[in-house]
Amino acid sequence: MQDYYFEHRYQLANAMNNASKVINEVAAEFKKEFGREYNLYEKYRLDDAEVGIVIIGSAAGTAKVVVDDLREKGIKAGLLKIRVFRPFPHAEIAKDLSKLKALAVLDRSDSCAGSAAPVYTEIASAVYTHQGGNGPKMVNYVYGLGGRDIMKDHFVAVFERLEKIKAGGPVGNMIEYINLR
Repeated sequence: MQDYYFEHRYQLANAMNNASKVINEVAAEFKKEFGREYNLYEKYRLDDAEVGIVIIGSAAGTAKVVVDDLREKGIKAGLLKIRVFRPFPHAEIAKDLSKLKALAVLDRSDSCAGSAAPVYTEIASAVYTHQGGNGPKMVNYVYGLGGRDIMKDHFVAVFERLEKIKAGGPVGNMIEYINLR
């Protein structure tokens, strides 16, 4: 078996890459039947956004409320919610984030002693690879570990930092922890 492990991993990678086509086909059927769209990721008020966040999971609902509140105040905020982490739609996501000036990636996991958390590393890799290093300035936040709450005020603080970065302020620490005691 060990003699063919490499080949098995290669087949697994190909199968995962081909899964996006199937996921999108099922999403199209679902939309046709029920009128709701569930693709690999969701863009929320991102088309003209200058600052934005990337997030996975239910906290995106709270973040959308904050995006709407900020939009009412004239801040061009947006959100990208990842629904499917693998296969990771790197080229598409990089394109949809290309107009942002500042971006925060919120991870509900940590990569102990890594350079950043897992979602951030995927987003940073996608942006760097597909935008030639000309993408938005980026920061990483870890939140919600052990079920710790993330509230509207936390998202507001993230967007306030992004506005400062957009205006030319320093990026500061690449990784921060939200609601840490």
